[in-house]
Amino acid sequence: MHRPNYLAVFWMFARNSLIRDMTFRTNYIIEVIFGVSWALMNLGFYTLIYRLMYADGDGQANIAGWSQYEFFVFIATTILVNSFVEGFFMANAEELSELTRTGGLDFALLKPIDTQFLVSLQRINWSAIPKLLLALALLAYSIPRIEGLTLHPIQFILYPLYIVMGTLILYSVMIGLAATSIWLGRNQSLYDFWFYITNFSRYPMEIYEGTFGSPLRFVFTYLIPILVVINVPAATLAKPLSDTNWPLAGFAVIATVGSLAISRWIFQRALMSYRSASS
Repeated sequence: MHRPNYLAVFWMFARNSLIRDMTFRTNYIIEVIFGVSWALMNLGFYTLIYRLMYADGDGQANIAGWSQYEFFVFIATTILVNSFVEGFFMANAEELSELTRTGGLDFALLKPIDTQFLVSLQRINWSAIPKLLLALALLAYSIPRIEGLTLHPIQFILYPLYIVMGTLILYSVMIGLAATSIWLGRNQSLYDFWFYITNFSRYPMEIYEGTFGSPLRFVFTYLIPILVVINVPAATLAKPLSDTNWPLAGFAVIATVGSLAISRWIFQRALMSYRSASS
C-alpha cells in the first residue's frame, strides 16, 4: 500500500483552513482582536503589578524570583505555546466529540492515513498568528532589558526546542482528554478540566511552596507535567545558564516523550472501543 505523504496532507489542511478563514473574514478578524486583546490585557495586568511594587520602593521587585523583564519573557513564552496549541490542535480536539456523536469518525477511520494525525490537524487556526507575532515582539523588547543577562548560542537552540516540547505536552493532555469522548459520547466536563489544569502553567513554579503549594508543584511537575511547559523554556532563555535547573530541563524531555506515548495509548484504546454510527 502506498504510504501517504504526511507533509503534503498537512499542507493541504493548512491551505484549506486559510481559504476557509479568508471566506469568513469578519469572524477571523474578531478572533484576532479577541486573542490579541486578551494577551495585551494579561501583559498590562502584570505591568501594573510591577509598577506598584516599584512605587512602594522595592528596587528589586520580582514575582517568585522573576524580575519584570524576566517575567515578560515568561508571559511571551506562555503566549507562544498557547498560540501553537490553539493554531494546530484546539479546534480539532473540540471537534472529536462531535465526530464521535455524529458518526463523522467513521470517515476518518476509512482514510489511508493515521487517524490521530487526521483528527488532530485537519483544521488550522490561522487567527493564532498575530498572537505569535506579539509574543516574538515582546521577547525582542524584554530580553535586552534583563539586567546582567548574557545570552549563549545554546540558549537560542534550546528555547525553540523546549517551546515545541511544551506544545506537545499540552497537546498530549488535550488529545487524551478529547479521546475519552469515544467512551463517554460527550465529555465536555472532562475537556473543561484541560483548561483548569493548564492554568497552573501560567505562573512560575516557584510560587508553589508550603503545605499546599509543594504537593501541587510535585503533582503538576512530575505526574501531570504542566509546570514544565512554560517554566523550562522561559528559564532557559531569561535566566543565566548557571541558574537554569538542568535536571528539570532534562526531565522535560522525558515528560514530552512520556506524555506523547500515554496520549497515543489512550487514543488507540479509545478507537478500539468505538462503535460505528451505522452499527
